[in-house]
Amino acid sequence: MNQLAVLDAIPGAQLELVANEGAVTANGTVDSQGSFLWRQLKAGAYAVRTVGTDATASKPAEVYGEDKVPPASFYSGQTGLPASGFGYITMRDGTTLSADVLLPGPADKGPYPTIVEYSGYQPSDPGSTTFGKLFNALGYAYVGVNMRGTGCSGGSYLFFERAQSIDGYDVIEAVASQPWVLHHKVGMGGISYPGISQLFVASTTPPSLAAITPLSVIDDSYRGNGYPGGILNTGFAAQFVQERFDEAKPYGQAWSKKRADAGDKICADNQKLRLQNPDFLALTKANPYYVPATADILSPATFVGKIKVPVFIAGAWQDEQTGGRFPDMLAKFTGSPHLYADLTNGLHTESLSPTIFARMVEFLDLYVANKTPSLTGARAVANVLVPGLYGVKDVRLPDDRFTGMSYTDSLAKFEAEPPIRVLFEEGTGGAEPGAPYPRFAQSFAKWPIPQAVATSWYLADKGVLAPAQQTTGTADSYKADPLALPAAFYPGGRSSNIWKAGTVYDWRPLPSGTGVGYSSEPIKQDTVIIGSGSVDLWVKSSTPDTDLELTISEVRPDGTEMYIQSGWLRASHRALDTLASTDVLPVQTHAESDAAPLPAGEFTPVRIELFPFAYAFRAGSRIRITVDAPGNSRPVWEFDTIDKGETVTIAHDAGRPSKVVLQVVPGVTVPPGAAACGALKGQPCRTYVPADNESSPR
Repeated sequence: MNQLAVLDAIPGAQLELVANEGAVTANGTVDSQGSFLWRQLKAGAYAVRTVGTDATASKPAEVYGEDKVPPASFYSGQTGLPASGFGYITMRDGTTLSADVLLPGPADKGPYPTIVEYSGYQPSDPGSTTFGKLFNALGYAYVGVNMRGTGCSGGSYLFFERAQSIDGYDVIEAVASQPWVLHHKVGMGGISYPGISQLFVASTTPPSLAAITPLSVIDDSYRGNGYPGGILNTGFAAQFVQERFDEAKPYGQAWSKKRADAGDKICADNQKLRLQNPDFLALTKANPYYVPATADILSPATFVGKIKVPVFIAGAWQDEQTGGRFPDMLAKFTGSPHLYADLTNGLHTESLSPTIFARMVEFLDLYVANKTPSLTGARAVANVLVPGLYGVKDVRLPDDRFTGMSYTDSLAKFEAEPPIRVLFEEGTGGAEPGAPYPRFAQSFAKWPIPQAVATSWYLADKGVLAPAQQTTGTADSYKADPLALPAAFYPGGRSSNIWKAGTVYDWRPLPSGTGVGYSSEPIKQDTVIIGSGSVDLWVKSSTPDTDLELTISEVRPDGTEMYIQSGWLRASHRALDTLASTDVLPVQTHAESDAAPLPAGEFTPVRIELFPFAYAFRAGSRIRITVDAPGNSRPVWEFDTIDKGETVTIAHDAGRPSKVVLQVVPGVTVPPGAAACGALKGQPCRTYVPADNESSPR
């Protein structure tokens, strides 16, 4: 599909790609495995010939466009997918993808509601069946499928290229045609990579897809975590891409080598195109700008409107991997008949926490199994998930709330409930400190929250966040020093230990001279803020460019400070997409043509997006904003910052009103008493230390 592969050629041979009319359209050199692959070809007939005096040519081969959909018989006639165990699914271009099938009972006792997990990890590895067994415990058949170019699957791998999405269409249709699949409709499941892949596959609208449950996903590969604010994330994002590249090399996943050595010739043959995998990380670093032609296809926010099935999506604001920006795309699911979202503070695995997991099981039972929801199997699954992921013994799921109801009545009740649910203070609602339970929750009809009120606080002298615009003010300066603090506040990189209760973070106060801070007066009543925010600054730098990091936190009456959220911007990337931006959500174009240095010696307005969050500020606390060079703002994110000790100055006066705009949501009842310092999942806490420009605590 838009590709043409050459296999079993002479290594080092020079090739020419010849279009139907006889014109040479591309060239290539056969790799050491005898292979070469052309990508992004237009549909049509092509031949390949060698270059030289002994030139030979192939017969014409057809390159498909994605509109060439196979007939239903192509899917129902496949013989490589077993009723249980390991096998292969054939794609429309002949590529075979490895799959592993786990049924909750004998095939002849079915059919069973079925879930497909699809990713470049190892979902088809027969020795890695934990996720499949968990779905079996819920009563679902499970099919784990490796993307092309990974595991034992054929083809070449490139991060979320279009062929992978079209493959996903074929996978759904092939699995749904199996006799052991209930109603010949399937759902999709998975967290992180297999969560994100659901958005890509569902956008191709396979007719046999019933519903999807994407957990801990991204909305935009560039803005969300690859280049937040236009600054390369050399922490998790770069590590993830490099690991995927390494694992997609020939036998990059050890289990595939074991299968090939044991006689799986298909798995062995499917390694032949692996040297044709582009180095996506190198490509990413080579172009630090957003190019719609190549970046839009990697950004789910640009295509989730094509999804036509019910969606249950969940994630955490402080997700240390995918970043937590995904709620910005919730309003774009315009084609889905039902969108449900659970949003919480916490980390990457919070989307599997018991409160969210229970609602997801209800969703799957209603939209995939077409039955009255039951949490009986979910309780058994939670007994495995909670201790394993979170390191606590406190395992509790909500009561079964549909017991005795018909399927029709259960569905009507579920659909009558507000679809957006915000969980507050995850980590404080259980019997053990740090257990994955919220203290309270609030549901809403839509996202963004319709009743939210955009509220401004203005930067002022002595580090004050004032409720009104200032008539005068003396600018504040700091030295941009990315080495002044640790790059991240959980040293050691991507450790799953960070998900467990009791995690201790190395979140440090700003060293003298390296940043500025601004705090409000103690608020007089509990204030709930939900959604993205905008920090609008008038900035001057001693160099033509600088990287800005904004962090919002709560300063409490007892002198402690709770981390909430951050945002970033490379000043030269400040040009706004005016159609996409709002007063609470600045969206930069990040286009190379829009990039511009800061004018020398002048203050320039820049707007920085605070990633979305939900937080309840108690009466007596202060809202604080800090500005510094990127770093020490996420557990495992690090930044390729350009800061080199430049002096950054921020103005706040009548003609240059720097401010922060946040979405205050009225009518939310907040339980009395703040969470203990360090109790909230994903939110470190420390002793408050004023920045140089801030006065002593008021």
